[in-house]
Amino acid sequence: MWKEFKKFISRGNVIDLAVGIIIGGAFQVIVRSLVDDIIMPILGLFTGGIDFSNLYINLSGGSYETLAAAKAAGAATINIGLFINAVINFLILAFVIFLIVRQINKIRERQKKEEAPAAPTTKTCPFCHTSIPIEATRCPNCTSELGKKG
Repeated sequence: MWKEFKKFISRGNVIDLAVGIIIGGAFQVIVRSLVDDIIMPILGLFTGGIDFSNLYINLSGGSYETLAAAKAAGAATINIGLFINAVINFLILAFVIFLIVRQINKIRERQKKEEAPAAPTTKTCPFCHTSIPIEATRCPNCTSELGKKG
């Protein structure tokens, strides 16, 4: 069992996956900061100073100034602002991942084109089996007529 685990964990794609998860977690922190510290304040400015992080619906009937105060009092709340933040985080993260995957696909396509074999320039005469130009209609060695498809 230990040997199988060692073989599994040392595979390249498992390590790549682990690195991807770690980088993704770090990137999520950056996106969250972008949304919370830059986008949401600008959005709040355009919506008349609304602080989305404190936008909530109180289900318990009491009145609280902030979401933190409502949570501290144990009030049941629907946290609309936090949900909006999460949706914006997701959309930004999904868009950035889309851009990254798009660029990777372009690079792969370019590599495939560079690696693609060149079109053949010669063919084999079916009569004498020598190499002749692909556009030849008559073999220069045995003078056989090859026709258009040879």
